[in-house]
Amino acid sequence: MVNPADIFRKGKERHTKTDRIDSQIIARELKEGLLESIVFPDPQREQLRSLFRRRNELVKDIRQIKSHIKMQLLYYGIKVQEEFDNDHCSHGFGDWLDGLDLEYGTGKEVLESRMRSFRFIDREFRDVSNQLRKWTKKHYKGEYMLLRSIPGIGPIVASGILSELGDLRRFTNIKHLAGYVGLAPGIYQSGDRVRHTGVSMRSHRLIRSYFIEASWQAIRTDPVMQGYYRKHQGKNVKSVIVKVARKLLSRTLAVIKTGIPYQIGVVE
Repeated sequence: MVNPADIFRKGKERHTKTDRIDSQIIARELKEGLLESIVFPDPQREQLRSLFRRRNELVKDIRQIKSHIKMQLLYYGIKVQEEFDNDHCSHGFGDWLDGLDLEYGTGKEVLESRMRSFRFIDREFRDVSNQLRKWTKKHYKGEYMLLRSIPGIGPIVASGILSELGDLRRFTNIKHLAGYVGLAPGIYQSGDRVRHTGVSMRSHRLIRSYFIEASWQAIRTDPVMQGYYRKHQGKNVKSVIVKVARKLLSRTLAVIKTGIPYQIGVVE
């Protein structure tokens, strides 16, 4: 099995597609030794990945429900208190919502119905998160604890890395891993003109987003990472945090390959 994006098409082949043409192209590329097979996870890791992705589905559901609740309140002319005006749906927000006094019972019932949906999904979210952490720590304890030693990488991020990326030892170097995750810088050169195009569009978007989020936490807890971030201050914030994420990714590969936990404050 190969990635369709890795199959090179010449000239007219880019504009014509039939099963026969596709077969001829694959046979040609295979004969010339230009194709690399993709990695299939073992059943245990594949099902762990399904659990991790289920958690992300529930995160989206929670955000969607809160958005619907806020739209309902806006429709009724009720302003959400500033402390609750965010993407999270805290218990405080639920208590505040329960305490609202609406003129008609039907409007109250709509909000209560939405809150019942939220509380059900929130309970599912917590259960799935607990099972994800528990299963990863039980079956991949060595790698899990190595990843947890890195500032910024919490239980969920560690579980995501192990489920989505599989065995990191299969990556030969950081360039190989960064290219897979999508934290490799793009470049376009024509003659003397060189233009950096930012991160690659081809990526593992879910894990890349987790590394970006983990990088914000890393610069708060690790003095080395904090110094690296400050060294690039003044530049585009998004570009800088991608640099930090790539450095965090490098640490991730290093601790897995060496089997040595990361030590905070050690200059790299």
